[in-house]
Amino acid sequence: MIKTQTFVSVLLSLFFLFSLPFSSLAAPPSSSSVYESFVQCFSDKTKSPQAQIAENVFSPTNPSYSSVLRAYIRNARFNTSSTPKPTIIVTPRSYSHVSAAVLCSKPLNFVFKIRSGGHDYDGLSYISGKPFFVLDMSNLRDVTVNISDQTAWISAGATLGEVYYGIWRESKVHGFPAGVCPTVGVGGHLSGGGYGNMLRKYGLSVDYVEDAKIVDVKGRVLDRKAMGEDLFWAISGGGGGSFGVVLGYKVKLVPVPSTVTVFRVEQYMDAGAVDMVHKWQFVGPKTDRNLFMRMLIQPVTRNKVKTVRASVVALFLGRADDVVSLLAKDFPELGLKKEACKEMTWIQSALWWDNDENATQTDPKVFLDRDLDSASFGKRKSDYVATEIPRDGIESLFKKMIELGKIGLVFNPYGGKMAEVAEDATPFPHRNKLFKIQYSVNWKESSAEIEKGYLNQAKVLYSFMTGFVSKNPRNAYLNYRDVDIGVNDHGVNSYKEGEVYGRKYFGNNFDRLVKIKTAVDPDNFFRNEQSIPTLPRKA
Repeated sequence: MIKTQTFVSVLLSLFFLFSLPFSSLAAPPSSSSVYESFVQCFSDKTKSPQAQIAENVFSPTNPSYSSVLRAYIRNARFNTSSTPKPTIIVTPRSYSHVSAAVLCSKPLNFVFKIRSGGHDYDGLSYISGKPFFVLDMSNLRDVTVNISDQTAWISAGATLGEVYYGIWRESKVHGFPAGVCPTVGVGGHLSGGGYGNMLRKYGLSVDYVEDAKIVDVKGRVLDRKAMGEDLFWAISGGGGGSFGVVLGYKVKLVPVPSTVTVFRVEQYMDAGAVDMVHKWQFVGPKTDRNLFMRMLIQPVTRNKVKTVRASVVALFLGRADDVVSLLAKDFPELGLKKEACKEMTWIQSALWWDNDENATQTDPKVFLDRDLDSASFGKRKSDYVATEIPRDGIESLFKKMIELGKIGLVFNPYGGKMAEVAEDATPFPHRNKLFKIQYSVNWKESSAEIEKGYLNQAKVLYSFMTGFVSKNPRNAYLNYRDVDIGVNDHGVNSYKEGEVYGRKYFGNNFDRLVKIKTAVDPDNFFRNEQSIPTLPRKA
């Protein structure tokens, strides 16, 4: 079967055809000679025998190459026979390995992709249309918790699940405000901002970063003092992959109560869902900051009739009685009853949010399972909402979703601590929005036609929402990577191309990011299809 090319695969094909880094007058070196050159350099830099290096540097002829590549591919769209594959995969086990990988890649002029957990939604951490290497950080996974000063050093290749488990082993009343998916890698999550279900109480993950370590373009290992405040600021929400290789972060832990409450409430379009979603906009971002209520909106078939189900999934940093009385007053449309609430510990709530209905009986050690080589097909997009969507707008949205058939929405409320942090305190600029929208569609069938249909659903719904969301620019969240909003081939128009998506992700903070990028990586070694560009060179 001939696979119909998606936007991404067309883009990558064009990159490959027109942007090969070798002279068009000479045949490019073979992958075996590239590998030999790289391994010789790597051996010299690390003072390691080449036989030992083979355990961490993989060419396509290595029997383990495919399993190493596939282990952290989280979107099956980019795990096909036609997906571009890296010439070399490096799996460093030390800072010196990372430094050597950078220094040995530079003269070969390959695109250098950096992958931690592989959750980059459009695969930009492990695919490229140009010849490329992948630096897979999954072996650098240390989590060192120091309860005496309430901090933790977290390596970039650790997963959020490993972070939560590491904290729980040391303290039952500390946590960290990060994402709800336990297999997400720390490097991408924190460097892109990082948020989770405690953001209304505590803000973003990067609001608690105290130090970091990075390998720069010169191969140097720098901490916060050595890199300077500009670069430290940039990798605290601006995406680490534009500036170097983030090795890890030192973070401040936050207190969590010994008992928290979770609940899920569902309503349908013909039985209160429109009113519930409309009212949620006035409550979710403004209620008690101990309460985070995520809204899921999904087209479903019920009693053989197409309809929309709206679900509120919540974490309350406190007791069930308190949240029930709070919402009886603030949000009667929800109809929350105490029997719908479950009290548990914070670590159990993290399990529950990962769809473990038996969270109170589950050993938190399951957070150490990385769930390797498991992926469904999917697409994500994002938006921000600054003013409430009117009730008739919610009604029209529901009808549109029924018409489209599968694409769902996730509303994540802001407010609370988020609104108290300056927009330029970190590169993440969206602090004052009411809520963020994630467009979400998954499927299991490996079919070009099915994929084309679902990608189109995402684009159609995104277009439909134009009048309800932020404008000039229309904002987007870096960690919901979306190549539809612009890509960069890093040619003569690199800055202009980068500005298209860069303003959406970073707003006015884009200008400072570009200046920092130009200062620390003037030759644009660290780049991907949506990285921060350098300033145009003056003639």
